[in-house]
Amino acid sequence: MELRQLRYFVRIVELGSMSRAALDLNVVQSALSQQITRLEGELATRLLHRTPRGVSPTEAGLAFFREAQLTLRHADQAVRAAQQARLSGTVTVGLAPTTAGVLGLPLMQAMRARYPDVRLHMVESMSGHLTAMLNARELDLAVLFDTRLQQARQSAGALRWEMAPLLEEELFLICAQGGPGARRLPETLTVAELGDEPLILPTGPHGLRSALDAAFARDRVVPHVVLEVDSLAMVMAAVDAGLGSTVQPWAAMGRYPDAAQRFQCARLTDAPARRMNLLCSLPDDELSPAALAARVVMADCTRTLVEGGQWVGATLSSPTPLSAH
Repeated sequence: MELRQLRYFVRIVELGSMSRAALDLNVVQSALSQQITRLEGELATRLLHRTPRGVSPTEAGLAFFREAQLTLRHADQAVRAAQQARLSGTVTVGLAPTTAGVLGLPLMQAMRARYPDVRLHMVESMSGHLTAMLNARELDLAVLFDTRLQQARQSAGALRWEMAPLLEEELFLICAQGGPGARRLPETLTVAELGDEPLILPTGPHGLRSALDAAFARDRVVPHVVLEVDSLAMVMAAVDAGLGSTVQPWAAMGRYPDAAQRFQCARLTDAPARRMNLLCSLPDDELSPAALAARVVMADCTRTLVEGGQWVGATLSSPTPLSAH
């Protein structure tokens, strides 16, 4: 049982509606309903009567509601007590441009709310550069993609990091909407169908390109790369200008409020054509208390974004402890 489940349940009862509670909590209704179902399953009892007019607590639900309110008040008191001895210091976090477009602002807001005395230093760069910075101890935390990082488990001492799967993203072929006569992309494609596609991609050292090259090699596809650009902003500008297409996660369009008008995309259905996001950090004994707290906040923000439907095409990885390398 989690505190957020208690908060969800209390708000649903207070508002008498699953849909109104979802709007108030900024969570998609299906995710909210799923959390309540899990809660009822854990308690082995029905907590809510569901009707076309809304929801109301059962007798068990009403008893649980009162205790949940008390528990949440105690939790809030604990937070206030902890904040009296606030953490301080500086934490340096590295995010790739796609990740920063979705996670960057929520992470900054959450850190400001939870640890206002911690100064957050955000670095946005391609994943290959972030890997080098983490190796050089210039970052405390980073979200990295390169599948070769997972293979480094076999090389004793090759990396001295902590690393855990964070989420997995579907990849999409993205191109401009185009003018009259422009083709319409299907909803889905396979890697094998990309052979003739004029592609704009980052260069080899970066995690996304490594994953794509592996997928191309698997399907014996020779990609038609027309531009190699190590800047997401320039990649998307080139795609927007009709110079070619790109393969990226949905998050690449996250900074465009009018993305639906500018771009069209087709989801790649091949299972290997996905990008694993890894939450990487220096070893625990090298991290300050502020950095350890920021690592937890980053994982919490990611979970909230995915479960709230704000990170399209992303699936949370199964919770696993951070593993040393």
